[in-house]
Amino acid sequence: ALWMCIVLNPHCKPEQKAAWLRQLKKWNSVDVCPLEDGNHGNELPNLTNALPQGAHGNQDSGARPHRTVFTRAIEACDLHWQDSHLQHIINDDLYTNYCYHDNTENSLFDSRGWPLWHEHVPTACARVDALRSHGYPREALRLAIAIVNTLRRQQQKQLELFRNHKKDLLHKGVTSITNLEGWVGHPLDPIGTLFSTLMETGRGDEDGSQGGFLDFSASTMSSSKHSELHLFPSTRRFLEEGESYLALAVETALMGLGQQRIMPDGLYAQEKVCRNEEHLIAKLQEVDLDDTLVKIFRKQAVFLLEGGPYSGLGELIYRESVPMHTFAKYLFTCLLPHDAELAYKIALRAMRLPVLESTAPSGDMSRPHHIVSVVPNRYPRWFTLSHIESQQCELASTMLTAAKGDARRLETVLESIQKNIHSSSHIFKLAQDAFKIATLMDSLPDITLLKVSLELGLQVMRMTLSTLNWRRREMVRWLVTCATEVGVYALDSIMQSWFTLFTPTEATSIVATTVMSNSTIVRLHLDCHQQENLASSARTLALQCAMKDPQNCALSALTLCEKDHIAFETAYQIVLDAATTGMSYTQLFTIARYMEHRGYPMRAYKLATLAMAHLNLSYNQDTHPAINDVLWACALSHSLGKNELAAIIPLVVKSVKCATVLSDILRRCTLTTPGMVALHSRRNSGKLMSLDKAPLRQLLDATIGAYINTTHSRLTHISPRHYSEFIEFLSKARETFLMAHDGHIQFTQFIDNLKQIYKGKKKLMMLVRERFG
Repeated sequence: ALWMCIVLNPHCKPEQKAAWLRQLKKWNSVDVCPLEDGNHGNELPNLTNALPQGAHGNQDSGARPHRTVFTRAIEACDLHWQDSHLQHIINDDLYTNYCYHDNTENSLFDSRGWPLWHEHVPTACARVDALRSHGYPREALRLAIAIVNTLRRQQQKQLELFRNHKKDLLHKGVTSITNLEGWVGHPLDPIGTLFSTLMETGRGDEDGSQGGFLDFSASTMSSSKHSELHLFPSTRRFLEEGESYLALAVETALMGLGQQRIMPDGLYAQEKVCRNEEHLIAKLQEVDLDDTLVKIFRKQAVFLLEGGPYSGLGELIYRESVPMHTFAKYLFTCLLPHDAELAYKIALRAMRLPVLESTAPSGDMSRPHHIVSVVPNRYPRWFTLSHIESQQCELASTMLTAAKGDARRLETVLESIQKNIHSSSHIFKLAQDAFKIATLMDSLPDITLLKVSLELGLQVMRMTLSTLNWRRREMVRWLVTCATEVGVYALDSIMQSWFTLFTPTEATSIVATTVMSNSTIVRLHLDCHQQENLASSARTLALQCAMKDPQNCALSALTLCEKDHIAFETAYQIVLDAATTGMSYTQLFTIARYMEHRGYPMRAYKLATLAMAHLNLSYNQDTHPAINDVLWACALSHSLGKNELAAIIPLVVKSVKCATVLSDILRRCTLTTPGMVALHSRRNSGKLMSLDKAPLRQLLDATIGAYINTTHSRLTHISPRHYSEFIEFLSKARETFLMAHDGHIQFTQFIDNLKQIYKGKKKLMMLVRERFG
């Protein structure tokens, strides 16, 4: 933009311009010259060969020409100021032609006889910028007004054109982009230039001369900058009755911001679009709205809604056109106090984000001379997408806040959110926003808004059910809180349809558990009958979850069904059915211990035997986490009586190959009488079980066998530093051997065998002899 100002100096000499052109071309041809949109894409510059090649740098004839930061200035070197119509516009305040018939596209005057200037808008605005920069503020203002009048006339024509073809275009369901280069976010910032040119003049007028007409009194003829600005009163000739420069500036900004334009390619260019738009809106927000300005807002809002392909808020928009969320949020807040209906129309229309829709209207190729069509299904390289989605969320939040208390509007806003927002975390944010607004401390909760909040929460649940989301637990908890606020029927309904919203684990461990908690019951002020209904729903849910995922839900289901005998029995049956196939020993042991804790020792025993079947402890797993469970299961069986112990020992022998664990169990079984704990077995009290008879004989043999196998396994890979540890192990083994009546002989044979087989390990065998003879 700066170089455009320099080469567009209206009074520069041809040789100066030629020198600049040479210089610009030289810079332009360097490989590392920055590109206009900042997007090198795949065309990284040739850094090793940073020398000019040819007039415009090294371009493959096939590649699309690089547009560098100097390209526009180079092109602008061909522009001149000799056009007589242009000369009249910038030099003459009385330049009009009232007998002019405004019929052609490019006529020089409008129907009021005021001059128009039809140059490419960014170029025309660059001229305004150049005039201002080189000290011609009055000429700049005259040209700016001609450009704005041209834009307004063009807007009117576009509206008429679209209205005539509307049926046709909407029926086709496709749309076109009429601007390859949008004016907002453009490298030359045309709208910003017009806006500031008009605003400066507008501010000048407000400070001084009455009504903007020239006043030769001494006060305004001071040499201040402002009095220069007051010397342009007659340019007011080209303002409507009662119109001000300020109003013209605001209307220009609205026209630029609402223009449908395509999202540029590069990251830099895309960020520029956001920044430029936010900058313009910030300037607009400094302006106080009076009745005249509200009229302009209304007029532009109506045009935006009806402007077809020329407007970013037309009925159909091109898939990759720049979204209007930020602008619409500004329009919505400005229009809301004056025309709520129009404000909502604008905001709802702007909620779209077609680039994320799978079936967005494609481009129209029928009139390719002013249309761009990109392959409609390529996923866009929108670097600023996350910013855009958060702006869309902001717009929705603004509407929700404004619609509080109005059920019909809330319904419409809700539909729009559900249709247009594709990010679960943004919908979750909106649900939380709605919840906050609905439950503000000072008033009763707004039930309609609460329901909107719940609806959005439910949508989030459905969206994130099958995709991973790190905030999922928080979302589920929040949803239950929200449903509790809405009331008991909402809780009931989410439990009825749990499978579309939650995983079985979430449904039992978070949803049902929270619903059954005291705090929820207190919060809802339920009577006994309602409490029972709610509990019954929770139990049904728990049983369904246990059927679907017994591994993770069985224990929760049992806990939730404790108070209802039939449900509890059903849950227990589900566990038994799943025990053989779907459950691990850890889960079964946990449930077995829970059963013992609840006072069902026989059920605990049954589950413990089922768990044993899944377990496999090898010889060297003497620190396995399941050891405690095995010892507990044996102690439980022992306490129930001889028959139970006899039934579990074969299972232990089959599952456990670890000698130390087996000897531990054996020792515990021989120390006390089975069934001593249970009252019914008093009759066999005082009788210790014999190690010579089943079942303990089987356990003893298995333990001795395990010691023998473990010894051989350890000796294959033993190193001298483990010798003393090994001798200790053999001492433990001897204790077990000696429990058998012929144990002494067995142990002596075992040691002799070792000496024979491992006689190569001389040092170790010497230690064995020392200890065991």
